[in-house]
Amino acid sequence: MIGLAAAVWAALGTVRDPELDEPITDLRFVSACTVSGDGVATVRLRLPTFFCAPNFAWLMVADAHDAVAAVPGVVRVDIALDDHFVAATINEGVAARAGFVGAFPGEAAAELDELRAVFLRKAALAGQDRIARPLVDAGHTPEQLAATRLGDLPPSPDLDRLRQRRAEVGLPHGPDAPLLLHPDGAPVPAAQVPLHLRRARLTRVGIEANGHTCRDLLATRYPQEVASS
Repeated sequence: MIGLAAAVWAALGTVRDPELDEPITDLRFVSACTVSGDGVATVRLRLPTFFCAPNFAWLMVADAHDAVAAVPGVVRVDIALDDHFVAATINEGVAARAGFVGAFPGEAAAELDELRAVFLRKAALAGQDRIARPLVDAGHTPEQLAATRLGDLPPSPDLDRLRQRRAEVGLPHGPDAPLLLHPDGAPVPAAQVPLHLRRARLTRVGIEANGHTCRDLLATRYPQEVASS
């Protein structure tokens, strides 16, 4: 089942840490992934600390389950988070398709759609800095940046990523969409461009710094496994 195993791994690569906006495969949060001859996918996840936020952990485990279950040829998914203080609750809740509130009765007040949207909006804001920074360095004025549309930009992985994040949160992402948007989707006027880009840069730096911290914590927690993976 080499082809199916590769498809399952690719599906896991579509699952992102909501705060870090990076695939769990790149972050090495997947500690094991196997597919049996009869199509049972077994996946084990790990996180940088024993006390990583349960809501983020839930999203990753639940998203991983859904992504793997959607792979043609997979007949059953056995997915579990290891070494986490509420791993048993998360694993049981995801397996039962109980939802976050159902898994944490009396503790969770709502499902995590809004939390996911908050971090998608942050990712979209950070993406604007990745695209706009080279333009600023090349001398583009605030007026030029405010007038720039996504269709004016050369193709790039960063542009694809920005468009995807905007699409996921319902923000304009077509060729006529402005490069610079406020979180509510309103275009950024020229007078607000400098402040907007400072916010975008701080958001990007914060996300990337958290990513580096999580990688270091994971390597410290699982030194042999991470070094060999």
